Amino acid sequence: MKVFSLQSPVPYDRYVLFQEGARAARKESILFLEHPLTITGGINYNIGNLLRNQDFLSESGISLHYIKRGGDYTAHEPGQIVTYIHLDLKKRELAISDFLNFILDAVIDSVKEVWDLDLVKNPDAPGLYLAQDPKRKILSMGVLFKSWFTSYGIALNVSNDFSAFQCIHPCGQDWRSMISISQLGLPSDPGTKKKWIQNFQAKFLKNLQAISV
Repeated sequence: MKVFSLQSPVPYDRYVLFQEGARAARKESILFLEHPLTITGGINYNIGNLLRNQDFLSESGISLHYIKRGGDYTAHEPGQIVTYIHLDLKKRELAISDFLNFILDAVIDSVKEVWDLDLVKNPDAPGLYLAQDPKRKILSMGVLFKSWFTSYGIALNVSNDFSAFQCIHPCGQDWRSMISISQLGLPSDPGTKKKWIQNFQAKFLKNLQAISV
C-alpha cells in the first residue's frame, strides 16, 4: 500500500479525481493532505445547514462540492490533517464496521501518544470528541463504500481557524462545537503534525496486518 503526504494545500477536486481513478483500478493507498477553504455536502446533506449563498462563498475564497460520501455538510481548511484511505475491503475480507473502528482507534491512540489528549467516540454522531467535554468535536468522518472499495475519510482539526465552518452547521450541529488542537494550547507545528501522521499510519497498518495473519 502506498502512502502519500503532501504539505501544500491540494485543491479538493484534484482529490476527487484521484479517488475515482483509485477505485477504478482498485489501487490501495493512504493520503495525508491539507485543502484550501472548502465545504463539501455528502449524500445526506440538508440545504438548511448551508448558511451562506454561493456568491458569499466565492467572494470568501471557499469552494463548494457535492460528493457521494456519507453525511451532511463539513468543511476543510488549511491546518487540518485530512486522511484519505483507499482500501479493498473485499480482497481483505474486512467488514465495514471493523474498518471504521480501525480508523477511529488509530486516531485515538495516536492523539493520546502525541498530545496526551483523550478522545471518545459517539455512537449517535460519527467522529471523535474530547473525553473531558464530549460535546466538543475534533475529528470529522465521512467515508464512501462503493463496490467494497473505500474512499474519502477523516479530518483532524489541528490548527485550522474555522472560517469555512462558520458558513455551515457541520453535520447539523453548531460550528462552535468544533475545536482544534491549537485551541487547546497544544503544539501544532509541522513537526508535531508529521509525528501524528507517522503514529496514525503505523497504528492503522498494524491493525490491518493483525487480521491478515
